[in-house]
Amino acid sequence: MFRVGNGYDVHKLGEGRKLILGGVEIPFEKGLLGHSDADVLVHAIIDALLGACGERDIGTLFPDTDSAYKDISSLILLERAAEEVEKSGYRVSNIDSIIVAQKPKLSPFIDNMKNNIAAVMDIEAGRINIKATTSEGLGFTGTGEGMAAYAVACLYSNEER
Repeated sequence: MFRVGNGYDVHKLGEGRKLILGGVEIPFEKGLLGHSDADVLVHAIIDALLGACGERDIGTLFPDTDSAYKDISSLILLERAAEEVEKSGYRVSNIDSIIVAQKPKLSPFIDNMKNNIAAVMDIEAGRINIKATTSEGLGFTGTGEGMAAYAVACLYSNEER
């Protein structure tokens, strides 16, 4: 049996923070604001994974009211979400994702993002797709106020090998 989950995340951009996407530190004058490292890409992937295996969302599993998650790397959260997928009896078939940001240019960093995510999840990098796009200057992503990410995860039952 296959299961599909969708994920979405958004964070404001602000001064004094590092910009982390897919576990990669990207040189930029602003970073994403949030309780953890605010990695919108990884957060969207986590929500897609949790949804596909029938679990609640990232905020339920890793609440921003818990100091244990303050400034934590989202890759650690992803590792825990991958464990939830495994416990539910599923494995990742593939993940498709999109980062929406006007700036900076993200294409030079995408392979490193894929490799980070694949390593944490113990899957081949070829099972992960990451695209980056702008919103043509429209909305909060277009004005540089924030970034968003979307993800879809497809899982298959461990029984189907």
